[in-house]
Amino acid sequence: MESSLDLPQESPRDGESKQSWVYRQIQERILKGALASGVRLPSTRSLSQRWQVSRSTVEAAYDQLRSEGYTAGAVGSGTYVSAVIPDNFFHRGLPGAAGPDKRPARPEGPSAVQPAPRLEPLFAARTADASLFPMATWRKGLMASAQRVTPGQLANEESQGWLPLREQIAHYLGAARGISCEADQVVILTGIRDGLDLSARILLTRQDKVLVEDPGYLNAMPLFSQFTPRVVPIAIDEHGFSVARARRQRGVKLVHVTPAHQSPTGVTMPVSRRLELLAWAEQADCWIIEDDYDSEFNYDSAPLAALKSLDTADRVIHCGSFNKTMFNALRIGYAVVPRRWVAAFARARHTTGRSNSMIEQMTLAGFVEDGGFARHVRKARAVYAQRRDLVMRLLTQAAGAEPLRTSGEHAGFHLLWWLPAGQDTAALQDRARARGLALQPVADYCRRVALPAGLVIGYSGLDEDELVRQGALLRELLAAVRHGRKD
Repeated sequence: MESSLDLPQESPRDGESKQSWVYRQIQERILKGALASGVRLPSTRSLSQRWQVSRSTVEAAYDQLRSEGYTAGAVGSGTYVSAVIPDNFFHRGLPGAAGPDKRPARPEGPSAVQPAPRLEPLFAARTADASLFPMATWRKGLMASAQRVTPGQLANEESQGWLPLREQIAHYLGAARGISCEADQVVILTGIRDGLDLSARILLTRQDKVLVEDPGYLNAMPLFSQFTPRVVPIAIDEHGFSVARARRQRGVKLVHVTPAHQSPTGVTMPVSRRLELLAWAEQADCWIIEDDYDSEFNYDSAPLAALKSLDTADRVIHCGSFNKTMFNALRIGYAVVPRRWVAAFARARHTTGRSNSMIEQMTLAGFVEDGGFARHVRKARAVYAQRRDLVMRLLTQAAGAEPLRTSGEHAGFHLLWWLPAGQDTAALQDRARARGLALQPVADYCRRVALPAGLVIGYSGLDEDELVRQGALLRELLAAVRHGRKD
């Protein structure tokens, strides 16, 4: 059925364009119910004649209605009122809009679409605890930066990020990660994923092959798959990424590794394996992304220097992030880029619109230079170490008479708990869901490899009381499964 739209028309409001007026007349009729779902609107030619406006004005109004979900169809094939109007278009103050007591009843029965229940994740807080960060100091730094920043600095961003911040990062990486680099090799990013994305954009074609760890970082495979279908998971071993397995692959252009604290097993790649990886990359003419996501936090000994520190052939793109050490919403990271690719990274950063707040870059540079960043890392490291110790005690209690087997507990934001032999992981997950809880089984991080049953246990973002509470919930789940109880 076609609507004639022969209804009383309001006069245009002061300053309202003809296109906005046509759009508003139809939009309000739809929301009031005067134009029901499925009704066909008049052709643009017909309506332009009736309402005495140009046809192009009606076409533009129709395009706007379609883009906002009020109508469907296209010019030439007919335009219809949508069967479902998006909920956010029903504003309480609009005359004639359905009020709370006039909403249609929700469908019932087996055919009704039920929202997925929201589950409480257990030990999923693998992030920096923002409550530990000296926000008052940061706030003062932001105010100082806002006062001294110039209009020129705000108007013209440097293609690699603010030079003084890049200088501070180069100095910090030399002292903390053993990386000898200059500021002109540093590119400011929004985070490590930004570094992975830019690397893929610059280095990959659809014919190139990328190797990722298996199990590994969950976002790596889908991210690289946007640029090439040839993304191959390589099973790790007790030393991390397996170079022996990588040698069997041909046409490799890029490799993604987490050598400091493998995600999710927590294995640290030894120096011998790192040297083997670098030698193979040079031989295979491929590039390595070193994802250094939580290397600042080692609890039992000093960390190994970064893979990039051994990179004499300049094959490694070293990616790090202040989001992981300070607070997640900061969105400032960095990459140390092989000299061959610095200009390409700068162009890609500009082309894709990747940028960082000049005021926050200035503040971070000062925070690193005056020692505030180092003091914060030391404080956070001590707190996370205490939380790690508490988690180990809680897991020992949960394991009961079985020996506790873990990996990766020496560093980072998480560890991997290898469940007692014979533990029914599927039953454990089912019981957790029945209790409204969600676990992180290591199997979720596996692509092809099959590993023994294990759970990823994140603890950095949880305080002592919350760790104890979640530990008790986990212990109850394990006991219930062990004894075959039903809730």
